[in-house]
Amino acid sequence: MSAALFPAGAAVREWMVEHGLNLTILWDPVDGRRFMLGLLLTLALASLSIVLSLAIGVAGAALKGSRLAPVQKAVAAYVEVFRNTPLLAQMYFFFFGIGSLLPMVVNEQGEQVRLLGGFGWAVIVLGLHSGAFQIEALRASIDAVPRSTVEAAQALGLSQLQIFRQVVGPLALRNSLPALSNSIAQTIKATSVAFAIAVPELTYACNRIWSDSFNVPVMIQILLATYLLLIGGVSALMRAIERRLQMPGVQAA
Repeated sequence: MSAALFPAGAAVREWMVEHGLNLTILWDPVDGRRFMLGLLLTLALASLSIVLSLAIGVAGAALKGSRLAPVQKAVAAYVEVFRNTPLLAQMYFFFFGIGSLLPMVVNEQGEQVRLLGGFGWAVIVLGLHSGAFQIEALRASIDAVPRSTVEAAQALGLSQLQIFRQVVGPLALRNSLPALSNSIAQTIKATSVAFAIAVPELTYACNRIWSDSFNVPVMIQILLATYLLLIGGVSALMRAIERRLQMPGVQAA
């Protein structure tokens, strides 16, 4: 992208600057490109992290219901570690601790770099962190399915897999949607922590812009408004899904 976010005439730019609206992302090509790339990277980081956390949540919820005590304890230990330690500490541990143990490779520019970069580690850490909360939400929803419903399915001759796919799973999904919606919103906000390992997401991009253009108050407001729009949009989408999947005759919580 070689142009700024929006073209602005000299008169408009002068008026905005005089009124304290030094929005360089509108007329400075470099700042406009930084902001848009940061926004796109935030969206990519959030999307991949959410997909990973949901996969971990489904697998962990299933394993937590295992009859094997070691498996249950392993899942419980994972949940406790990632729920009870700061996300920033986890990010540093994986990036600087585990990342430093990875072998070096040669990138496209012929430079020696680690096998996994900051973006990859950010996706993994955010997915693992959010996945711990997803496991608890999904497991609680599965446990909330009435035992009488499961027994009725068993009386019809359904196998355990059929019961989960056709009875328990759909009911648990409906029960877990509010908690999943909250976890997804938290994951989007948590992408800003990737700033700490120099991933050029939205917060990092805005920091670079206000450091060079000295427009901290304006860019802080733009940053907060952008996150508000992102999370508000996701929340509205999740509420629409909840209404779409609401069972007839059952009031939404």
